[in-house]
Amino acid sequence: MEWDSNSEEGSGGEDEEGFLLSDGGPLPFSAGSLLETASCGFVVSDALEPDFPIIYVNTGFELVTGYRAEEILGRNCRFLQCRGPFAKRRHQLVDSTVVAEIRRCLELGVEFQGDLLNFRKDGSPLMNRLRLTPIYGDDKTITHVIGIQFLTEANLDLGPLPGSVTKESNRSSDRFSSDLMSSRFIPSGSVNPGHETCEIFQLSDEVLSHKILSRLTPRDIASVASVCKRLYQLTKNEDLWRLVCQNAWGSETTSVLEAVPGAKRLGWGRLARELTTLEAAAWRKLTVGGAVEPSRCNFSACAVGNRVVLFGGEGVNMQPMNDTFVLDLNATNPEWQHVKVSSPPPGRWGHTLSCVNDSLLVVFGGCGRQGLLNDVFVLDLDAQHPTWREISGLAPPLPRSWHSSCTLDGTKLVVSGGCADSGVLLSDTFLLDLATIEKPVWREIQVAWTPPSRLGHSLSVYGGRKILMFGGLAKSGPLRFRSSDVFTMDLSEEEPCWRCVTGSGMPGSGNPAGTAPPPRLDHVAVSLPGGRILIFGGSVAGLHSASQLYILDPTDEKPTWRILNVPGRPPRFAWGHSTCVVGGTRAIVLGGQTGEEWMLSELHELSLASSVV
Repeated sequence: MEWDSNSEEGSGGEDEEGFLLSDGGPLPFSAGSLLETASCGFVVSDALEPDFPIIYVNTGFELVTGYRAEEILGRNCRFLQCRGPFAKRRHQLVDSTVVAEIRRCLELGVEFQGDLLNFRKDGSPLMNRLRLTPIYGDDKTITHVIGIQFLTEANLDLGPLPGSVTKESNRSSDRFSSDLMSSRFIPSGSVNPGHETCEIFQLSDEVLSHKILSRLTPRDIASVASVCKRLYQLTKNEDLWRLVCQNAWGSETTSVLEAVPGAKRLGWGRLARELTTLEAAAWRKLTVGGAVEPSRCNFSACAVGNRVVLFGGEGVNMQPMNDTFVLDLNATNPEWQHVKVSSPPPGRWGHTLSCVNDSLLVVFGGCGRQGLLNDVFVLDLDAQHPTWREISGLAPPLPRSWHSSCTLDGTKLVVSGGCADSGVLLSDTFLLDLATIEKPVWREIQVAWTPPSRLGHSLSVYGGRKILMFGGLAKSGPLRFRSSDVFTMDLSEEEPCWRCVTGSGMPGSGNPAGTAPPPRLDHVAVSLPGGRILIFGGSVAGLHSASQLYILDPTDEKPTWRILNVPGRPPRFAWGHSTCVVGGTRAIVLGGQTGEEWMLSELHELSLASSVV
């Protein structure tokens, strides 16, 4: 069983104490090493087929060796003994006595431990501290062999492969020093073909679950479950699945998912599968009561828990609006409610609305009666008497509209680009920390290079403190073009910098892997668990459908766009809509322009998991 997953490996620091077996002896590797996904390969081979073909390989193996899963599955793992993908024979430096011992242990059905010289796809040498463990079925027949491989840098200078170009920056793992002369095999010392030789399974269920399995991705857990009955039973535990989800998606996402009505009935295992594969994703039209009056466009919306909040917008005759509406999707019969608040901000459109500190709404910028704005207002939606309050942040950005924003760590507002006075496009990025709202300070994120200035783009958060910019109307010399380029920045770095992920860096001329979305602006982007980004709608040139969904995992070694086809009827409008994710499983799309009229009464939901209500 394998899931088509793009989620990244969980990681976490553990102490380096070795596990103890039931007989009191320690395992010959530490817990910390086992959890080091960047240098640990996990391979499962089918022992019932000739030549032990590989049926599963984890992401860590792919990252360290440079071989993709599709190049590996169905082959015997001995190809790592050949230097490069085109070599036909085992390299002369590979110890033949160790290879013979591996063959002997497999024939006898006993465990093997030893060090063996291997090679990456680019030909660079690796030292593989290998452990092979046979798995027995009910009839005492070996059904699978599990290979755990701690791959470290070998201290050998073999030079590059003939005709190859090796870039050090393309190596995905940390490098460690190792001595080839220490290569040796460690026989298990037992030829009894029973379960006693499988030392890893002498660990308790608690250690296996909390120290090992919980550090795997949801996709890995689903594959490991097919190896043997014990692992299958362990992977049925809901507490384990919650830990897996928390390590893969982060505690904040997990907490949001826990609050989804009926999520406990659905179960963490099923939720993990559906949010990983998106197999249950579907469009449906929402029918809600109430109304947002007067009618408007160019408003902004965000989610506060399971509530959708709408603020401002452009009314009839370009009238800037400053009212607030709330839609509670937890209600039996959801309906729009006009919230009476004190001291509302000046009316505006082309602004952003965000949520920080769980229930604090933040409005920034936009276009009002007096022109462009760069003010910040906050509203505690859960206060007894909700009141908008202006925050006078020091060193604010230039006044702007049609910019993009996102939130980091639940407390920080990030603002990027937009349109300034006289139609000048911006390329700057600012951060405002609202952990304490008393005199916060704006900080411009200084970078050596910025993507072309733009408006109408999207800004999304993934992997904790990384942001992704997509699309927009971008500047190219004296011209402006719709863009399909993707740029990322890691704000956890001491000196953050923009990186071009897909595209050439020139607006509208992107050439990413896979089927890229057509260039667009005024679209929406949805951040999914595991770091994937979903793109929908927008102002798209030509005959392309704006309702097509596209998905990208920026954590992949080579990020690739995929088209996501889901059942149901998507919204029929093309642009001018807004969206927000409610409860981590529902993307609510509201408003928009059909090309003939503005729509606000129609709401659509992209459900990412089975209905649990």
